[in-house]
Amino acid sequence: MSQDDRYRQDRDVLNAFKTGELIPELSAAKKAQFIQAADETLKKDKRINIRISSRDLEGLQRIALREGIPYQTLISSLLHKFVSGHFEYIGTEKKQPSIPAWRARPTRKPD
Repeated sequence: MSQDDRYRQDRDVLNAFKTGELIPELSAAKKAQFIQAADETLKKDKRINIRISSRDLEGLQRIALREGIPYQTLISSLLHKFVSGHFEYIGTEKKQPSIPAWRARPTRKPD
């Protein structure tokens, strides 16, 4: 499918949604399941206290400022992505074996 075809298809779907021709089908049970999953994902019921270098904290604060979010939210998001499997362990560096290396998993582009 060419880029123009995708654009036309996206435009047609959006127009159908705006005019009311396209109505999402979501059962009450499925909606309740999604709401519960969202609540469990967003619930932050534990506090932690960590020590990090001032240099690392300043780096996190700069990134958060650039993203327009509080730095605590950025840290929480990074931790969530890590435990959810969005970061991939790629081994340790040969020169410094005590430092593990990580990278973000590539996101799949929609077809």
